[in-house]
Amino acid sequence: MKKQNVKKQVLEKQISEKRVLKKLKLGLPKGSLQENTFELFKKAGFRIYTENRQYKPYCDDEELEITLVRAQEMPKYVENGTFDCGITGYDWILENNAKVKQVCELLYSKSGFRPVKWVVAVHENSKINSISQLKGKRIATELVNYVKKFFKSKKINVEVEFSWGATEVKVPDLVDAIVELTETGRSLRANKLKIIDEILVSTTRFIANTKSYQDVWKKEKIENISLLLQGALNAEGMVGLKMNILKNNLTKIEQLLPALKKPTISTLSDKKWVALEVILEEKKVKQIIPKLKKFGAEGIIEYPLNKVVY
Repeated sequence: MKKQNVKKQVLEKQISEKRVLKKLKLGLPKGSLQENTFELFKKAGFRIYTENRQYKPYCDDEELEITLVRAQEMPKYVENGTFDCGITGYDWILENNAKVKQVCELLYSKSGFRPVKWVVAVHENSKINSISQLKGKRIATELVNYVKKFFKSKKINVEVEFSWGATEVKVPDLVDAIVELTETGRSLRANKLKIIDEILVSTTRFIANTKSYQDVWKKEKIENISLLLQGALNAEGMVGLKMNILKNNLTKIEQLLPALKKPTISTLSDKKWVALEVILEEKKVKQIIPKLKKFGAEGIIEYPLNKVVY
């Protein structure tokens, strides 16, 4: 009997240790995307803590082992299995020609919730107005491999050199043109540059190692994270509204509400009244609440949303 108990305890310990050892190696971008990425994970339900020079942050999800690296390097580390999954840009997947699983698109960047663009720019006084005029010219960029492929596909012979930074200031003294990342174009205009073409639109992607994605436990974990991150982004700029209304005013009030779907309506103890709940854009609330009040809505409550999962 004692031997059986000992064997049972050993087995339970082994099972427990296996559970503890299960980790998903997640790479998150160090640099311009870091702050917004941490905030997105927070809304998704994952709290990440780090100090300024720390590259191994702590997460309240013990199954996640997080490392911070530059987004530019993320695809190769996910491809070779250093990380099971990671956050990077579509541009860097192309630049590294990385063979990874693109789990989902996450529409956010360092300064907003929109795509970023790689554009060809020259000095504002340049006579060059199209990329065809760059034949035989020198171009500086951080996106070297993709830019070479792009111009080759257009059959335009150019010299492409890697830029370590401050790319905007290199035109026209050091190079004839640059290919640079922009969201609004303000920095380019401030440096007296004009855009002559757009060569790539990029968004943030959640990617996974192909072998890791075949592992049952890792795949489920990755897909759960993907679901929560997308839910957090869906909730961006959205709020919930609750209110009580007379049944007689229900049709009028429903017409005011630009809901994602039909509002949720619940009966109250007083049969003349119903409770209505709806999700809508926060920017529309200031126009809608006074109208709701005008049509007899009472007990109006506005509340923030962390996630909206379709």
